[in-house]
Amino acid sequence: MRGLAILLGYTLLGNAIHSLLSVPISGNVIGMILLVISLFAGWVKLAWIEETAQFFLKHMMIFFAPVIVGTMMFFGLIGDQWLVIAVALAVSTMIVILVTAGVTAWQTGKAKERTYE
Repeated sequence: MRGLAILLGYTLLGNAIHSLLSVPISGNVIGMILLVISLFAGWVKLAWIEETAQFFLKHMMIFFAPVIVGTMMFFGLIGDQWLVIAVALAVSTMIVILVTAGVTAWQTGKAKERTYE
């Protein structure tokens, strides 16, 4: 129960920050960032939220059902704009792949430069 309270607390805190400060980032994302900071700082112990987080991960598909239903409501609009959507998906995917490859190459190069003698 403590894990659920902590997760809900950070979600509500993130949503409050989003509403009060009009930050252009989703309140859920702000709450998640605050939770990660709290975990790294040691203010929240992983053991406190691990069981609840595992439950949510196990049943994640349930949380996507409203998004899928909402997408079907805009099926006509998606059909009209399919080419723009396809190009945006392809370009953004390529950008993510290239950035990931660049960061990996950079980190691998840095690791090879280190000597452990």
